[in-house]
Amino acid sequence: MRFPNLLVRNATDIVERITEGITQKETEEAPAPGELAPYAAPLTVPPVLRPASDDVLRETEIALRPTWVRLHPQLPPTLMWGYDGQVPGPTIEVRRGQRVRIAWTNRIPKGSEYPVTSVEVPVRPQGAPPATTEPGREGVKPNEDVAALPAWSVTHLHGAQTGGGNDGWADNAVGFGDAQLSEYPNDHQAVQWWYHDHAMNITRWNVMTGLYGTYLVRDDEEDALHLPSGEREIPLLLADRNLDTDEDGRLNGRLLHKTIVVNPAHPETGKPVTLPFAGPYTTVNGRVWPYADVDAGWYRFRLVNASNARIFDLVLVDEDDNPVPGVVHQIGSDGGLLPRPVPIDFDGALPTLTAAPAERFDLLVDFRAFAGRRLRLVNKGPNQPAGVPDPVGGVRYPAVMEFRVREGCEADTFELPEVLSGSFRRLTHDVGHGHRLIVLTPPNTKGAGGHPEIWEMTEVEDPSGIAFPTDGIIQITGPDGTTKTYRRTARTFNDALGFTIAEGSHEQWSFLNLAPIPHPMHIHLADFQALGRDAYVVTGFDAAAGGTRTPITYDPATTIPPAPNELGHKDTYRVPGNQMLRIMGRFDGAYGRFMYHCHFLEHEDMGMMRPFVVMPPEALKFDHGGAHGGHGEGHTG
Repeated sequence: MRFPNLLVRNATDIVERITEGITQKETEEAPAPGELAPYAAPLTVPPVLRPASDDVLRETEIALRPTWVRLHPQLPPTLMWGYDGQVPGPTIEVRRGQRVRIAWTNRIPKGSEYPVTSVEVPVRPQGAPPATTEPGREGVKPNEDVAALPAWSVTHLHGAQTGGGNDGWADNAVGFGDAQLSEYPNDHQAVQWWYHDHAMNITRWNVMTGLYGTYLVRDDEEDALHLPSGEREIPLLLADRNLDTDEDGRLNGRLLHKTIVVNPAHPETGKPVTLPFAGPYTTVNGRVWPYADVDAGWYRFRLVNASNARIFDLVLVDEDDNPVPGVVHQIGSDGGLLPRPVPIDFDGALPTLTAAPAERFDLLVDFRAFAGRRLRLVNKGPNQPAGVPDPVGGVRYPAVMEFRVREGCEADTFELPEVLSGSFRRLTHDVGHGHRLIVLTPPNTKGAGGHPEIWEMTEVEDPSGIAFPTDGIIQITGPDGTTKTYRRTARTFNDALGFTIAEGSHEQWSFLNLAPIPHPMHIHLADFQALGRDAYVVTGFDAAAGGTRTPITYDPATTIPPAPNELGHKDTYRVPGNQMLRIMGRFDGAYGRFMYHCHFLEHEDMGMMRPFVVMPPEALKFDHGGAHGGHGEGHTG
C-alpha cells in the first residue's frame, strides 16, 4: 500500500508524462541522427513522497512498472521501466531518525518487452570518434540474450546505513509479483542518497531502463541554514543515453546500449571483452537537454550522476560559451554537508565540476546577476573548450541543460553561510583503525579474462622464498622507503569472503590503481573521508605474469592534494591510474553482508565487486575466518 498521508509535489508532472508519452500520433516526424534541438523541453521535477512528520514507522509500496516517456519533443515515446511508472522515480524525503519500510514490488508483467537493445561494435581506428557516441546499431544484430531478459530487479538505496538484509544484495533480485521489503532507519545527518537497481550481472541494462531515483534525509542542522527550498530546490539526475534508428536512419526513440568490442573472444574465457558504455545524449531528470526557467535568485540543485560509466566534466557557460565563475558553490557531497562552501570557479583551481557515476553534489547557484539571460550547463570534452563538441574525446554533444533566468523577480536576501556543518569532525590517524589494501588491476592481467579486477591483498611476512614475478604477488615501496610484499587473497565476487569488520570500528582502505583508466569505487554502508592521494610508478607490475617484477614505487615528485570538494563525507571516490587513494571511515549502524565495487556498471556486472561482512565485535571474537582486525594492513598508515 501507499503512505496514506504522502504529500506529492508537481503532480502535474505525472499527467504530463502520460499525455506526452502515450500517443505517438501527436509526435513530430522522427529526426535524423544528430538533429535533436537542444533545450527544447522543460525540465521535469519528480514528485516528492514524504511520510507525515509524527510517524515512527511507515510502510509503503513503490512499484516497478513499464512506462512510455518522451525523452525529447522530436522523439516518439520510449519504452522504459520506472519506479511507480516514472523516470526518474519519485524523490523520497524523510526526517532524520524517521524509519521507513518500503516494499519495492515488481509489477512488470511476465513476458514484457525488455526496453534496451544491446549491441557490440568494433573498435575504430585511433583518432576516430568512438562508435558509442553515435546513434544507431550500424547494422549489428542485437544481442538476443539481452532481449530475452526478464524483469528481475533488486533496489539498493545507495549511501544508506541499513542492515545487510535491507541493502539490496545483488543476488536477491525478485521477479513479477514479488516484493523486496527493506527498512531504512534514516539515522544520518542531512544527505542526498539515491536508489537504483543492483541485480547481479544485469545492473547496467536495468538502470538504463530507468530504474533510479533520489532520496533526501533532512535534519535540524540543515534547517538552521535556511537554504533555498521548495521550488528553488531541484534534483538533477544526469544520465547519458544512446538511441537506436529505424531502417531510414532516423531516431526511433529505442534505448540503445552500444559498446565497443576490444576482443571478440578472449583466449582465457572465449567471451567478448567490451568497454563501458558512453552515449551521445545527456538526459536530466529523464529528458534530453532540457531547460529550466529560474528566478534571478539563489537555487539549490541536488545533482547525482546516474550514468552507467560516463564521468562528466561540467562547466556553467553563458550564451557565448564563456565559463561563468563565482556563481556555483558546492555545499555538500555524497555523505552530507561539507564543513564550508567550496566555490566552483570554472577558470582556476576547479575548472570543471567532475562527477563520476554515483557521486552526488549539493550545489548553490546564484542567478541574481543574470536576469533576462541564459546560462548553460555543458559537459567539457578533454580536447576542446567548454561548449565545443569534442567527438574524438567522446563528447559529441556537450549540451546538458539550459537555465533561463526571468526578469522582474523579487530581491533574494539569502546569504551564503561561511560555515555549513558545525557537527562535522575530521578523521585522523589518531583514531584506532585497521587497514585494507585493494589493488585495481589492468584488464590484460593474467587470469582476468580481459577485464579489470579488484584484488584484495594481505601482507607476506617472509617473502624470501618468492621468485619474482609470481602470479598474485606484488611488492610496494612506500613513502618511507620500506618495501613490503603482498599476496592476493581474492579477485572475483564469488571468491571466499575476505573482509570481516567489527561494527563501530574505523578502517583505512587504500585503493591502488595499476591501470591508466579511473575507477569510481563505492563502498556500501559506511561514510568515508579522504586522507590523501599518492602517485606511484607502476611499471614494475607485469600484467602477463600477474605480479611485480620490480616494486611499485611511491613517486615523491608528484603531489596530488585532495580536491577541496571531496573533503567531506563520501561513499564513492574516483581512483585515477597510477595513484593510491587513502580513505578512512567508520562501519557503524548496521550488521550484515555488504558489497563494494567499481561504479562503472559494466565493470560491476563483469565481476569488479567484492563482499564484506559487518558483525558485532563481541561475536567477532569467536570468528575463525581470520580476515578481520588489521589483516591486509597497508604501508601507508
